[in-house]
Amino acid sequence: MRWIEVSVQADGEAAEAIVEVFDRLGEGGAVVETLVHQDDSPHAGDPIVSVKTYLPVNGSSVRRRREIEEALWHLSQLYPIPVPEFHELTEEDWAEAWKKSYSVQHIGQRFVVAPSWESYAPQGDELILRLDPGMAFGTGLHPTTRLCLHALETERLDKGCVLDVGTGSGILAIAAAKLGARQVIGIDLDPIAVKVARENVQTNGVADRVQIAEGTLGTIEIAPHSMDCIVVNILADVIMKLAGDLATYLARGGTLIASGIIEEYANAVTEALASAGLRVRERRQDQDWVALTATQKD
Repeated sequence: MRWIEVSVQADGEAAEAIVEVFDRLGEGGAVVETLVHQDDSPHAGDPIVSVKTYLPVNGSSVRRRREIEEALWHLSQLYPIPVPEFHELTEEDWAEAWKKSYSVQHIGQRFVVAPSWESYAPQGDELILRLDPGMAFGTGLHPTTRLCLHALETERLDKGCVLDVGTGSGILAIAAAKLGARQVIGIDLDPIAVKVARENVQTNGVADRVQIAEGTLGTIEIAPHSMDCIVVNILADVIMKLAGDLATYLARGGTLIASGIIEEYANAVTEALASAGLRVRERRQDQDWVALTATQKD
């Protein structure tokens, strides 16, 4: 199958806005890569966020490309967004492109994110997350994913139940299982992400504890107050809208980890969580991105 890759480089709030557009109009949602300036300019070494999505080459691709171009043009009136780049790829070309930029990563105290095509032997108590992201968000490259992994490994998940909202590649659901969770439910509304996540769950040998479902909080059957930990790595405005539902599913004494939040929206998300009865007890930050860990108020 042939695909059109759409890519835009941006920073901060602009990157979040582009992600929202690509999640809505792209196939498989947005893929976010953190790159580094390699030139001799004053910005050398600074991070660059590259946001990508994909369109299948078929009868609808011309219309969908036009919709993306129009949406990005409107955003460019608010943010300094360059003209998007379009490249046609075969599925094999796309897979090879990922392999060039995706290597073994050490995250936090124990996690090692290793591409499925590279061999790596764990050292000591390291936990290996074998991952082939496919056309789904979540490789460990993006600060929001790293922040969630840092937060997860500080929680006591032994024998607990974990909900991963917007699971993408399944990386956080798999990580929770590797940390000892008894049951993990990962949900995503994108069918491509669900397919990729299920494959990654099988690759990591945690299919007996991790269930990946297609849908949203409103369509997946989950008992109230049944989740010891909920991790949600999506956009700030979505987290704010879901705050009440997230609090409903969180068990007494449970923990909510919310990421995907641009720094300037962190206070607004904190207030939304407080209105839902959740108190933020820890804040982590990586570049312009923030992750909040919250529990129910006393």
